[in-house]
Amino acid sequence: MEQLIIIGSGPAGHTAAIYAARANLKPLMFEGLLAGGVAAGGQLTTTTDVENYPGFEHIQGPELMERMRRQSVHCGTRIVTETVDKVDLSKQPYKVFAGGKEFQTKTLIIATGATAKRMNLPGEERLWQKGISACAVCDGALPFFRNKVLAVIGGGDSAAEESTFLTKFASKVVLLVRRGEMRASKVMQERVRHHPKIETQFYTVAIEVLGEDKVTGLKIQNTKTGAQSTLDIGGLFYAIGHVPNTEFLAGQVEVDTNGYIKTQPGTTKTSVPGVFAAGDVQDKVYRQAVTSAGTGCMAALDAERYLSEK
Repeated sequence: MEQLIIIGSGPAGHTAAIYAARANLKPLMFEGLLAGGVAAGGQLTTTTDVENYPGFEHIQGPELMERMRRQSVHCGTRIVTETVDKVDLSKQPYKVFAGGKEFQTKTLIIATGATAKRMNLPGEERLWQKGISACAVCDGALPFFRNKVLAVIGGGDSAAEESTFLTKFASKVVLLVRRGEMRASKVMQERVRHHPKIETQFYTVAIEVLGEDKVTGLKIQNTKTGAQSTLDIGGLFYAIGHVPNTEFLAGQVEVDTNGYIKTQPGTTKTSVPGVFAAGDVQDKVYRQAVTSAGTGCMAALDAERYLSEK
């Protein structure tokens, strides 16, 4: 019987593990084996330069996650490199199934993150993180993207926000919208429409990313006329949404309409007593490594208090 099991190994999971281990809860972490198509360590393992995590002026994403992992282990966390297949939260102790085995625990922290939607365009695999990103706030300020023409794909609030954010660094931002209008709120649409650095192209889809070792262009198509053309760009940002990694929960924890786990305001408590959620799996607004780490700390403290009260 475990005191605490942590599912997920990004900044939220490892921060929770560090706090829980120091509180002598002897946490067991399932770090995942290419869960959601991403290596153990989460989305930061798919990034290169990280310049906005406190304490590191510049560090590679995979190295940052390896440091977190080492610290978790140093503090006493046991880590299993398996993906959790399912859980049973119908009664306590809760059951976690992974690698063909069953594990029981008094408390559970879900820190499985969310996976950015990709478009699987020709050239995308070759140029991912070589000019293609799914997070403007994470990567837009990097020197690689400065003073270049950047393209953003999407039509919702995220696309509008990311386009506006990128104008701080880009010479120009081209927003590509599949339909004849944006889905974004009126306020965000107006902000995009009146920004001198943003050009919006409606009825436009991307069909291929161009470049050998870095993004140099984007082949696009007009959905009304079928006409194809090429945009000369230095970077491409996807703003088409994220998918929270909650399928394994099978509806046992309350989620919102987009699948993100609902937590009680000011806490990491879910709809199930003793089950907590941290990081991007419950955060569709900020989605940053540092905010994930913060909620990981909260989850460990919430779990510790829950166990003390029990």
